[in-house]
Amino acid sequence: MKLRVGLIGLGSNWESRHRPALRALSDRFEVCAVCDQVALRAEQAAREWNAAACDGFRALTQRPDIDAVLMLAPQWYGYLPISAACEAGKAVYCANSLTLERDQALQMKQRVDEAGIAFMSEFPRRHSPATLRLKELIATRLGKPRLLFCHARVPAETQHGRPGCNPTPANHLMELVDWCRYVVGTEPTSVVGVRHTAADGVEEDDYQMMSLDFSDRDKGPGTGVTAQISCGRYMPAAWQEATAFRTPAALQVACENGIAFIDLPSTLVWFDNAGRHQESLDSERPVGELLLGQFHRAVTSLVRNSAGLEDTYRALSVVIESRRSFAEGRRMTIEF
Repeated sequence: MKLRVGLIGLGSNWESRHRPALRALSDRFEVCAVCDQVALRAEQAAREWNAAACDGFRALTQRPDIDAVLMLAPQWYGYLPISAACEAGKAVYCANSLTLERDQALQMKQRVDEAGIAFMSEFPRRHSPATLRLKELIATRLGKPRLLFCHARVPAETQHGRPGCNPTPANHLMELVDWCRYVVGTEPTSVVGVRHTAADGVEEDDYQMMSLDFSDRDKGPGTGVTAQISCGRYMPAAWQEATAFRTPAALQVACENGIAFIDLPSTLVWFDNAGRHQESLDSERPVGELLLGQFHRAVTSLVRNSAGLEDTYRALSVVIESRRSFAEGRRMTIEF
């Protein structure tokens, strides 16, 4: 079955991930409409795909020739296209982590549940070849995780590009939280957050960090797995030599029987008593194709899968609690 899709927003990953994936899966997807806050960009993409350029996301979701919508950029409209898709009964593929307050996130979750549509969050880190191989090693060689160190370094000017197309620090943190949840395999129970403001008069932060605790509630913090998650945005993009200098591993995991380092998307180095092991997984299919393939199965399946919606809600809840932790100066208990 070929899904007729509408594209809402063409973000920073359009050329490198989404466009090639849609080309490779042309037997499963047909692009019928495109909407972007920059009208010229939407028109150019529409011509390429022989599709219609729409003036807004509501007009796109109401089209009878659309089965599903692909939200590919965090533009000004936030979660409103999801509400419009719910009203129209269209499935949603959400490639951007939404920055919402707790009540907004709960409202969105309820709307999707009531509409009964298929919903999938992209979360590419958890589906990367290196992560999947790490999960295999945890089950067979490395043993259970003990400590995780997860970091994203983002050039400071990325948020000043084309409006609404680049992920915010909160977007990055949500993806990192989901990544750690997936690797550990359990839910966090508490969090401590730290934020650093870029400069006087600037509301945005140039560094955010959280210590995520996965300990059993009965045993107290520090007795289980701990994940240190940080997102730094303090280096100007023009300092190319500095931004590339000693870049930390995207994820470092200390396990019972060894330690592993991941550099996305496909490099994994791990150590155990036998020494160093390096694996390159470049032969695997691109992450974009894997994710869109999963979305196609979710939409065409007779069994509704809402796990992506739940993952989004839980990752967002953790980020919100980390903000509260910093504001109130205390550890916050996480309740889902």
